[in-house]
Amino acid sequence: MASQLNPYLNFNGNARQALEFYHGVFGGTLNLSTFADLGAKDSPDADRIMHGSLETDAGYTIMAADVTSDMQYHPMGGFSVSLSGDDGGTLRSYFGKLAAGGTTTMPLAKQVWGDEFGMCIDQFGVPWMVNIAGS
Repeated sequence: MASQLNPYLNFNGNARQALEFYHGVFGGTLNLSTFADLGAKDSPDADRIMHGSLETDAGYTIMAADVTSDMQYHPMGGFSVSLSGDDGGTLRSYFGKLAAGGTTTMPLAKQVWGDEFGMCIDQFGVPWMVNIAGS
């Protein structure tokens, strides 16, 4: 297997909801394992996601987990998940779905470098950038 670079997102008890949302946006195969599934049935975190992954037909992999209740959660910041390509229809659809229920920080629009670009923060606090080449 060739090396891959994938986002691994941390949540505070809502990793399941976030990954199910991303599954609705991107499609693909969603796999979720709770702490109970992996041996911690009596833990207060039994229903939290210890590891989840979404593998999409487009070749994206998004992984995520919940922090345990005894860990301090640090909200996401200082990064964005970036989507880029030349399939404008698909990328515009992703942007619209990701922005729904969240905040559009820069609407998709033609930029000085010639591409269409926009930014949003989804309803789970994950920042996204979408760049459509040559639009």
